[in-house]
Amino acid sequence: MARVMLVTVLVLVGLASPASAAQEFRVLQLNLCHSGVNTSCYNGAATLQEADSVITAEQPHVLSLNEICANDLSRLAPAMGNGFSTFAPARRPDGGPVRCTNGDEYGNGLIFRSPATGTVFTGQYATQDGGNERRVYVCAEFADLVACSTHLSTTGDVAMSQCKEAIALLRGRAVAGRPTVLAGDFNLKYAPWFGPDVQDCNSSPFYRKGDGSVQHVFAANLQYARTEVTRMTTTDHPALQVVYSRP
Repeated sequence: MARVMLVTVLVLVGLASPASAAQEFRVLQLNLCHSGVNTSCYNGAATLQEADSVITAEQPHVLSLNEICANDLSRLAPAMGNGFSTFAPARRPDGGPVRCTNGDEYGNGLIFRSPATGTVFTGQYATQDGGNERRVYVCAEFADLVACSTHLSTTGDVAMSQCKEAIALLRGRAVAGRPTVLAGDFNLKYAPWFGPDVQDCNSSPFYRKGDGSVQHVFAANLQYARTEVTRMTTTDHPALQVVYSRP
């Protein structure tokens, strides 16, 4: 009988929680290391299974994805309610797409819980390192939201230039009062005592929240509520969710 009563209480709490959290707006950032190239953190299908579980548990409104293969979007979309999604491949120096070991294009993606269609804009950063991957951003713009995902260079000063370029790209929209988020793996840490410091690329009205390492979400015109960091076992980065409330 005690077990039945406990289950009943949990169900009732679950029914009440959506109303109390109705104003929440959640942005989830995942770097899945799913290209197959970096074998030290590649775990194949298990990574998508774990990502699916995290998405289902966290129920984000916006999902930012790095180091994924293009077809991963359709695999993860059901956990996001099959909302609007978009993908941008990283580029080789010759302009062609970087590819996963399975042949899919490799890059960054966004999935939204809303089915509304956004205006997509993507691009390469003006400053790049000497490697074989040209870093890119992918964004979707809606009437009431602008959201972007990016994955920056592993060279610190280059990553800083790219971060500043991304903020500058979005700043006009943010200054105009649009809720705006920029999420990703910036390969920069919040380290005021040991640079380069990711905070140095910030510009008002944006503010930044991170996972204690290289993943961050910059936001403007959203009220901060809390940061949630969840350990993941099938990739080399935790899940970073930043919770806001909408104006």
